[in-house]
Amino acid sequence: MADVERNWFRTVLGGEEMPTIFGPGMNWEAAFRDVAAASVPEAFTAWRAECERASALVAAAATLDFTRTRGSGGRRFSLRWVLTHMIEEYARHNGHADFLRERIDGATGT
Repeated sequence: MADVERNWFRTVLGGEEMPTIFGPGMNWEAAFRDVAAASVPEAFTAWRAECERASALVAAAATLDFTRTRGSGGRRFSLRWVLTHMIEEYARHNGHADFLRERIDGATGT
């Protein structure tokens, strides 16, 4: 989610050109190949830093209708759209984590 935060807030809305954190060259599958060497504290530190930067960009926007054009196709994204999209992203990824946890401990929500 650190890379997702970075992409939508810093790259799309902030207009900053920068590499991804964990998926080199936008190769998201590469980020999952060497998980044995991954550092949980490092991952949380990166995520928190990107969330702080995203919060600063949101706070600096005059309105939810602030837009930025991104990509060769010139698609415009509003802050409102990005925030809604991020809710979807977090819901999806939290759902994935819940499935994994359920497979580990067998507990289900009631």
